[in-house]
Parts: sequence; C-alpha cells; structure tokens
Amino acid sequence: MYAIVLLVGFLIAAYVFHETVVKGKSCTSKAKLHGKTVIVTGSNTAELYHTCHYEYQESGSSQVVFMQLDLASLKSVRSFAENFLKTEPRLDILINNAGLFNFGRTEDGFGMTFGVNHLGHFLLTNLLLDRLKECGPSRVVNVSSGAHNWGRVDFDCLNTHKTLRTGTSFVDGQRVYADSKLCNVLFTYELAKRLKGTKVTCYSLHPGKTDIIRNASPTFQLVALNGLRFFMKTPLQGSQTTLHCALHEGIEHLSGRHFSNCTARDVLAKAKDPVTAKKLWEISERFCDL
Repeated sequence: MYAIVLLVGFLIAAYVFHETVVKGKSCTSKAKLHGKTVIVTGSNTAELYHTCHYEYQESGSSQVVFMQLDLASLKSVRSFAENFLKTEPRLDILINNAGLFNFGRTEDGFGMTFGVNHLGHFLLTNLLLDRLKECGPSRVVNVSSGAHNWGRVDFDCLNTHKTLRTGTSFVDGQRVYADSKLCNVLFTYELAKRLKGTKVTCYSLHPGKTDIIRNASPTFQLVALNGLRFFMKTPLQGSQTTLHCALHEGIEHLSGRHFSNCTARDVLAKAKDPVTAKKLWEISERFCDL
C-alpha cells in the first residue's frame, strides 16, 4: 500500500511538472509583422548553418528566403552580412538561434562550440547593428540555455588556445557547451549597455527545447530522446520564449535580461558580471578584427 501511495504521488508530481514547467507559458503577443524583416540563424535542421530571413509584406503574406551562412567561418559571416545589407533595406529582428555541441576547430582556428555558438553570432550582430538601429524599434534575441548556469569563461584558455576548454571527453564537451551558453548571456548583458539611447533592445533566453543532441553520438541521442522525452518541450512549446522575446509588447525596459518560460529571470552573479562581460566583448572584438 505504501508503495502504491508513493507511485501515485510521483505520478501526480510528474504530471504537475509536465503541465507547469515543460509545457510552460505561450507567447501572447498580438504584434503584426507586416513590412518587417526577420533573420533567424540555424533555422533548418538539415543544415545547421542555413539562415533564413522572413519578409512580411504589407499584404500580410510572408516570404521565406534561405541564405547560406557558415558560423564556423568569419569570412562567411562577413559575406552573408554584406549580401544581406546590399539586398535588404530593413532588418527588424535578429534571432541568433543556431548552436551546436561539437569538438573540432572552425575555419579560423577557434574551438568549434565557441566559434559557432558565440563568436559567429557576435560578429554577425555587430555587422548588422547599424541596420537594426536605422529600423528601430528593433530587437536582437540570443538563444542561450539553462546550461549557462554551469558555465565559466576561461580567458587564459581563450588567449592561449582560442577555445573555452581543451579537454576532449564527453563531459568536457558538455562543459564547453555550457561555457558557450554563458557567453551568450554575457554578450546580451554587455550589448544592452552599449545599445542604451538607441531603439534596439536585446534579450537572451532558455528555450527548453533544442535539436542540439543531433550533434551528439547516436547512443546519447537514443537515451536522451527516449529517457528525457517526458521532460522536454515540443518544438512548438520550445519556440514560445523566443517568440516572446522577439515580439511581445512592453518588454523594452527588460533589455539585457535573460528569459525562460516567457518570463524574465534572475541570473547568477557570474552571468551579469560587468567586468567579465566587458572582457568577453573586448576579446571577441579582437578575435573578429573589429
């Protein structure tokens, strides 16, 4: 009888967790995107580096345009930005969504996870900032992860090895991923400070759903997909906080904040440390030759 009571209690608790945490809130914005242009990186799961931008016409119809962007190549990032600025008069929302969990090196010799998850987006954002300012009010949305809580930024390692960690084990890979997600939050924090006085605001977020495990081993994917399915959001559920940060009215005063479940959240001191954020910005500028 005691075991049955425990089982029932566990099932009730699991159901409540799934309904309140996993499903979470939905974006309730009524914003209209007619005449707006939105860039979303990593918007095609078949090819990580595909980027699309959406052109919402006054008629209400939308056009999706796919453009090649390799975030593991700073040359590719510059080429993409140059082509976009030449062909598109507007940019209203930039969603830095692409990410991976991987070893190896980028074309420029940086650690792959650091290079794609942070550095490529750092350069892309800076190259497009003037257009965002011209089209304000506009937004930058950086998709981070709750994993940032376990991250750190080792500047000695970055300066010496151009990567966040040098280990190659699975655990090291997880740690580097967390480090890169901390970089996303710190980047957003510093970017908001530099955007004060403009009509551009920025936000970082934990989506609660990601296809990041497609970069992991087949065994890990099998375990994760089957063992954690109950605790993971669907793609639709996972997109809600991104949509909230991109579209929701009246959150401009929360620029620089981190969101989860469509709500601004407090972060650990290390994720809003002004010295670390400024130092990360400066080393990123140097790496990108800005």
